Amino acid sequence: MNDSSSLAAEDINDLIHGRVRLAAMAYIAGAGEADFTAIKKAVNTSDGNMSVHLRKLEDAGYLAVTKGYNDRKPQTIYALTDTGRAAWHAYLEKMRQLLVEI
Repeated sequence: MNDSSSLAAEDINDLIHGRVRLAAMAYIAGAGEADFTAIKKAVNTSDGNMSVHLRKLEDAGYLAVTKGYNDRKPQTIYALTDTGRAAWHAYLEKMRQLLVEI
């Protein structure tokens, strides 16, 4: 086993690590950008639950939000910001380090 400090729980980004936010970040990172309905369906959660978690990521500066209309229906598009992409990559690297330690 390598340096145990790489296993420090406080080094794991709690904001991303929550399962709904983790799934949403993974989906958005893979898609480049996605609308609310696509994210909600991919994550398989309710409107209210998805909304709360996306708002937390937005408030942290991890997501950029664009509101508009598609065929007269309101549409909200989410994409990772530079800060969000950096946090996502750092999170993935931390998970990789943890797996290597096992």
